[in-house]
Amino acid sequence: MKNKEVIKIEGKVCKGEFSKARGLMFSRKKTLIFEFKEEIKVSLHMFFVFFPINVYFLNKNKEVVEIKEKFNPFTIYFPKNKAKYIVECPNKLNVKIKDKVDW
Repeated sequence: MKNKEVIKIEGKVCKGEFSKARGLMFSRKKTLIFEFKEEIKVSLHMFFVFFPINVYFLNKNKEVVEIKEKFNPFTIYFPKNKAKYIVECPNKLNVKIKDKVDW
């Protein structure tokens, strides 16, 4: 088995319910990393986020399982996969499905 390179990202980790619910609403452009207790499907909304973002869904091993690019303001997204971590980012990360990331 080949060792995969781990892609490092920088962002604010959000574990609390309030910070996860608030996300980037009324906020400036920054990267947020949401951590959940277990892998779950989490629908996302862009209400009161005034710029498009990219969203990366990661499993418990921090591997990318789904990507939503150009998630536009005032829209909703229902992911197809469960995730333990969700990364919301105003810019595009150089990652693809099955890549491993860390922070």
